[in-house]
Amino acid sequence: MASHYVVRNVSRAEPETIAALRDAGVAAVHEAAGRIGLLGPAIQARQEGAAIGGSAITVSCHPGDNLMIHAAVEMCRAGDVLVVTTTSPSTDGMFGDLLATSLMARGVVGLVTDAGVRDIATLRAMGFPVWSRAVHAQGTVKASPGSVNVPVVAAGQIVHPGDVIVADDDGVLALPIARGPAVVAAARRRLDSEAAKREKLASGTLGVDLYKLRPLLAELGVEYVDDLP
Repeated sequence: MASHYVVRNVSRAEPETIAALRDAGVAAVHEAAGRIGLLGPAIQARQEGAAIGGSAITVSCHPGDNLMIHAAVEMCRAGDVLVVTTTSPSTDGMFGDLLATSLMARGVVGLVTDAGVRDIATLRAMGFPVWSRAVHAQGTVKASPGSVNVPVVAAGQIVHPGDVIVADDDGVLALPIARGPAVVAAARRRLDSEAAKREKLASGTLGVDLYKLRPLLAELGVEYVDDLP
C-alpha cells in the first residue's frame, strides 16, 4: 500500500462562516474558541495588514523539496489557504512568486508554511499574503514524495484538511469546521463586549476598576503606599 497520498475530497466550511471568522480576527476567534487552534509564534506574517480566512489544503513535504506543493495546487479551489509543512525542520525557501502566481489563478487567498519563502518583495507587490517560519533565498528541489490533504503539524498545532484557517498580523489559527458557527457567535459577543469596554476606558475608567481588580490586589497582598518605608 502507498504511504504517500494526494487526497482529492476535502470538506469545507460555509463561506459565510469563514468570512465572519476572518473579520473577527485571530485574537478574538482564539479566545471565543476557548483558546484552541493557535499556531506557534515562529510562523510570522510577512506583510502588514493582511487578514485572510479560508479552508486548509494541507501539504506534507520532504525538507528542501517542494514537489508536493506543485501537486497540491491542483487540489485548491477559490477561497482556500495552502498550509505547507515539512517532515523535519526546514527554513529553505520552498515557495516563491511563481507558485503564488499559480495559486492566485485558482483563487487561493494565502499561504501558511512551517518552512521558508522567498521572492518576498514580489509576493508583497502581487498582494499574495504569506505566513512563514523564515524568509530565505535557499532553493529547493522537486524529487521526494509527500502527501496532500492529510493531517499535518504546523508550529506545534495539528491542522486537518478543510479546517478554517484565520490569519492576520496576530498570527495563524486553525479551527475545526464543526466549531465554526458556535465560535462565530461567541466571537461576536466578545467583540461587542470589547467595544463597550473600549468606550469606558476611553472615558477615563481604569482597568483595575472596570475589571474589579482591587479586591484581588488586596487578597494577593499588594499594598498602596505614598512612599516606600
